[in-house]
Amino acid sequence: MITITDVLHELGISDYIVRGKPTNETEFNSMFVRVTAVDDLGNITEETNPANFGVTWTEISAKKTELENNESLKLLRMHRNSKLAETDWWVLPDRTATDEQLAYRQALRDITDTYSSLDDVVWPTKP
Repeated sequence: MITITDVLHELGISDYIVRGKPTNETEFNSMFVRVTAVDDLGNITEETNPANFGVTWTEISAKKTELENNESLKLLRMHRNSKLAETDWWVLPDRTATDEQLAYRQALRDITDTYSSLDDVVWPTKP
């Protein structure tokens, strides 16, 4: 699961505090604090004006969606690679793979051209 901390890190936003788990712009604007200074005693100076945060809820939401989509594709590739590994022996130099085996392996390699998530993928039938 992608967290707001993950998103802020990806956006290059540091020196912040999030007091809660915002799910919309209003919550974000009230829960997010930009840390602008820390004195020698560890006391912080906070910026609470959303205009000075350096990031908007819209940017955070878009980046979160992008990261979640990339995570889905990453999981799909991992599952696909596992299926390919199961059939690697078909293409060893001392073997001759059948046309069906080669087609199956190609269909696996092509799966990410059609699908981006394990939730909706239709796997080819293994010969």
